[in-house]
Amino acid sequence: MPSHTEVRTVYRLSSVAPTTEAMLDALDPALLDSLGVDPHLPEALGVPAVYLTCGMERAEAPWCEPMSRTTGITVSESVRRTAALLLLAVDGTVYAIGCDQGYRLIPDHLKDKRFGLSFAIRQMDPELIREAVSRSLGQARTDISLVPGGAPVPLLGIRDHSRIVRSLGGYLDSVPLTRSRHSLGKAVSAQGGCGLRIALGVEPTALLSDLRTIARICREDIPHQQLEFIDHIVPVGDPPTLDTLGAALDDRLGRPHDGSVSVCVPSEHHPAATEATLYITRINSDNGALRSDDFDLGYVLTRARLAPPGHRVKALRDGTVTLARDRGRGAADTLAVTSALTWLETGVSLGSRRFFLLDGEWYEAGAAYVEECRATVGALFSPSPSLSLPSWRDGESENAYNNRVADEYNSGRAAGRPPWLCLDTKNVTNPLRPRDQVEICDLLAPDDTLVLVKRAGGSGPLSHLFSQARVAVELLQESAQVREEFAARVARLSHGTRLLPDDYTPRRIVLAMLLKNRASLTPDSVFGFSQITIAQTAKALAARGVTVEVIGIPEGGAEAVPPVLCGAGSGTAG
Repeated sequence: MPSHTEVRTVYRLSSVAPTTEAMLDALDPALLDSLGVDPHLPEALGVPAVYLTCGMERAEAPWCEPMSRTTGITVSESVRRTAALLLLAVDGTVYAIGCDQGYRLIPDHLKDKRFGLSFAIRQMDPELIREAVSRSLGQARTDISLVPGGAPVPLLGIRDHSRIVRSLGGYLDSVPLTRSRHSLGKAVSAQGGCGLRIALGVEPTALLSDLRTIARICREDIPHQQLEFIDHIVPVGDPPTLDTLGAALDDRLGRPHDGSVSVCVPSEHHPAATEATLYITRINSDNGALRSDDFDLGYVLTRARLAPPGHRVKALRDGTVTLARDRGRGAADTLAVTSALTWLETGVSLGSRRFFLLDGEWYEAGAAYVEECRATVGALFSPSPSLSLPSWRDGESENAYNNRVADEYNSGRAAGRPPWLCLDTKNVTNPLRPRDQVEICDLLAPDDTLVLVKRAGGSGPLSHLFSQARVAVELLQESAQVREEFAARVARLSHGTRLLPDDYTPRRIVLAMLLKNRASLTPDSVFGFSQITIAQTAKALAARGVTVEVIGIPEGGAEAVPPVLCGAGSGTAG
């Protein structure tokens, strides 16, 4: 039975007018002629559309000649690759869908760079991310995380104000696409970056319906809360700032190379760069081009320096770096054609503001820092806290408070329920320095959650609290000695009523705080410096698979309400 869908990569070409003439005019005629492309005007779709097809042949595969020299056996095998590209206008927006090598026919500058990513952050399950590609500002580094079974966003370590996420792959939430309707009960996956790789309907009406659904989601839906940080970092769009940055880069390109410009593979072309054995670089030249085994930064900067002042950036933007499989390159061996500018990464300062060039676009360092910190801290405060602790009496020490919390809970706990355990000052040995002791937590909740308690009048005590949380998690995850000693201490202090697994590691930490001279604990009432450190702590622990919750402790009061475990949380065997 024929399939209702096929996995395709679709691009959005926002700058192309929705007519067949504009679609054809947007493509590279020289490339189309060199490949012998056949144009078609399909009517079955009922919308303006252009369909391009071609075959690319090579009489002998590139491995035949060298292998015949190696083995003494002459074998000749031909190579044939195909390409198809469908351009269609749906509700005034042009989309491009490539088959086999068809993606090569789409000029990079026409693609909406955030189209696929925009869909992903709105429809991808943040608990089941399978792939993430990100860039770090100013480090000329690309990080690729692959988790075939899917993982929560925090475990990927991509949430950072200086990290630009380029693509996400994973499983989708329920979305009314053709694949979902014909695959009931089966997970639907997608990969979104510049393009969107997803199963699309094969029949004309199904394809148009899917594209309209995708467009509606990108236009109307809001990003998942755990993924909205990706939308916080966007390229600089202010024309005067862009002009100033362009002039500064042009001036830098006119000077001898001083190490301030680095090379980084364009985000969309990592697969091609991995496979390529030949780089053909053509900058400001109609005839000559450099053929090399790798990207040659020195050559690119030299060619830019030879361009007239004011035209150097344009020379690189218009210049091309072609990635190919073989030195005897034919049409079938080309992997990608890229802009030379997208291979460069550099930083420029305008007064106190710092900017970085990535993938041919400028980003401001720290532009999303405040917003990201606030969002991270806000997410730690649940509207329905999982734990409610009693008031902290005037003049009561921290140790006395923690013991009272455990005693009051245990005096009223139901039969068979694990007891609370006060571990304040019940330390374990520091494996780095046996003479020192480390406190893992103040209280161990019945569900094995670590509860850390602090009363503070400033940022200093809270910094200690956050450091204690990180140290406790790291030691329990990394040191068998600490795990063994902590489990033994819990068993001994509880008289055998609390038995942790031998390989116990925490999955959840509660930071319980009382801030002096604050009516209540809210994200805004946390001291400014502490907002930064708690955000850093939460991200570091999330990357280790540990969730963090912040709760407030009421101040004063002679009578105390017994502690209540309001929600589910667990610390389990790692």
